[in-house]
Amino acid sequence: MPRVIAEVQTPGRRRRSEGKRIAILDAAEALFITEGYDRTSVDAVAARAQVSKRTVYDHFGDKETVFLRVLERVNDALVTTVGAAIKEEISPDRDLREALTAFGRRIVDRTFASSDYLAYRRLEAQQRSILRLPEAARDRPERMLERRFAELTADGALHAPDPALAARHFTALTISLALEAVDDQRADAPPPLDRIVADGVDAFLRAYR
Repeated sequence: MPRVIAEVQTPGRRRRSEGKRIAILDAAEALFITEGYDRTSVDAVAARAQVSKRTVYDHFGDKETVFLRVLERVNDALVTTVGAAIKEEISPDRDLREALTAFGRRIVDRTFASSDYLAYRRLEAQQRSILRLPEAARDRPERMLERRFAELTADGALHAPDPALAARHFTALTISLALEAVDDQRADAPPPLDRIVADGVDAFLRAYR
């Protein structure tokens, strides 16, 4: 929206404008997930959001920007979920194996099943090289885990001279392996996600404790 217009908006008009922006993102997210990026048009987004095509362009400029803002919003929601899990599960006064196992299971059990995560996975699968979030945004969950591992190392609970590498190793041994199991599962053989997480935590602690 042009700055000069934004500056003269009344509070009521700003609320209506933000409401339209949210409606556009909601509509675009639903269409990108169900129809795919290529088959989703700005006309379709506008119709679903019940706004004019001009309004979509005024807020976002083009379809690529709409997609990136949708992906950014879903990623932000996922980051919030992961941040809460780190804060609530990996607490300083908790047994470390218990804390890491609870964190891994919470991510696997709750986050994998959440609409935010499923939306992110489906949108991420459509990404082209020009339609990607900046690396810093994509890595935010792992960077939050890195900071917690640095704190645990400073407290003597972990031995992780490189907390960033430790965070990647933890994710690979637990969440990534669980995700692979979910992606490969058969209807008659549910993957043993709790066991995958527990074994991954044990392997991680053998290396970093």
